[in-house]
Order: sequence, then C-alpha cells, then structure tokens
Amino acid sequence: MARTDHKLELRRRRHKRVRRRVEGTAERPRLSVRFSARHIYAQAVNDEAGATLVFLSSLDPGIRKGKKLQANLAGAEVLGAAFAAKAKAAGLASVVFDRNGARYHGKVKKFADAARKGGLVF
Repeated sequence: MARTDHKLELRRRRHKRVRRRVEGTAERPRLSVRFSARHIYAQAVNDEAGATLVFLSSLDPGIRKGKKLQANLAGAEVLGAAFAAKAKAAGLASVVFDRNGARYHGKVKKFADAARKGGLVF
C-alpha cells in the first residue's frame, strides 16, 4: 500500500511541475491526456476561458466501432489519431501537450506520436 501511495505522490508532483509551465490559450490550447486502468481521456482546453474545445475518450462509440478499445499501446495510437482528426475538424492546428504527470514513454508517447502524425503540432 505504501508503494502505491508513493507512486501516486510522485505523479502528483510531476503534474504540478508541468502545469506551472503549461497553459492553454485560444490559439494554442492545452492537450490534456489521462490514462485510467481501462480507458483513455483526451481534451483540448482553453485555460484562459476555462472551456473544453475538443473531447474524446476510448468510450466514444464512433471510435470503438464494435470492438473494445483499451488503455494500452494500440488503444493509445488509435485514440491519438482520432483526436488529431477531430481537433483538425474543429480548427485546431497546434496544441501544448499536458501529460498529466505521467512519464513520457509507452502509452503517452504512442498517443503523442499518433496525434503528431495526424497533423497536430506540439
């Protein structure tokens, strides 16, 4: 139990450190990505207005297409590409990436690479 608490505290510290420097604007919103044990949530946020511009998760029926989309490497890649397409359709070209305290490797890196490949500029 103590190990889990320690890992959670480390993630919270990383999150605070990142959020001090990362802020979304109307021209360049913050792309916040969060991985739970089963699902992936991504949103583009304008922090100045306090508004979410684009939201997408692995629970979206249009993304799932009859198959179960999980919070793994394959799911991160699918959701990253879909998020980039939805953001481009909403008129967003560049974003600031907020990894929510997670380390930049594995699922987070796959999501970011797929979003870049889809046309978003970080």
